[in-house]
Amino acid sequence: MTETLTPTDQHVARPPFQASERLATHLQALLVDLTDLHLVGKQAHWNVVGPNFRDLHLQLDEVVDDARNFSDTVAERMRALYVTPDARAKTVGEQSSLPPFPATEVDTAETVDRIVAAVYAVAGTGRRIHDEVDAEDPTSADIIHSILERLEQLAWMIDAENRVANRSLPRPIHR
Repeated sequence: MTETLTPTDQHVARPPFQASERLATHLQALLVDLTDLHLVGKQAHWNVVGPNFRDLHLQLDEVVDDARNFSDTVAERMRALYVTPDARAKTVGEQSSLPPFPATEVDTAETVDRIVAAVYAVAGTGRRIHDEVDAEDPTSADIIHSILERLEQLAWMIDAENRVANRSLPRPIHR
């Protein structure tokens, strides 16, 4: 027969690793930005208009899906390290590092620039926190690696919509 705990019993787990306050703060910052990227991506998806609408509309779905999946991965990693994630609307609104997105219709070219800026803001958070996360928890740093790889790929692919060959900045390196 198995024993069950009564409400007055105390459960004690003994994990081999728990997050520090610094690690918790870093993962929380990434969670907030990923959550906001999901919301900004949906706002853009619903309100983008103009040339190449359909392709951009579908690309925005990719951003939304990836941001949502990545935020879940980060939140579940936080829970595994005994950190309570907070992605409530108020928290995201107060803590996000993403630039705001308009509440109106937005032309496709402007949407490209705005969504790329939002994706790069999240990537910037990931890069800013990476080394300190890696020093404490390489497993969480590996998650950040995979997030960065995909976000930077998405930013490049979406940004290509507005680039002018050999004239846009940053200039590509030719070897």
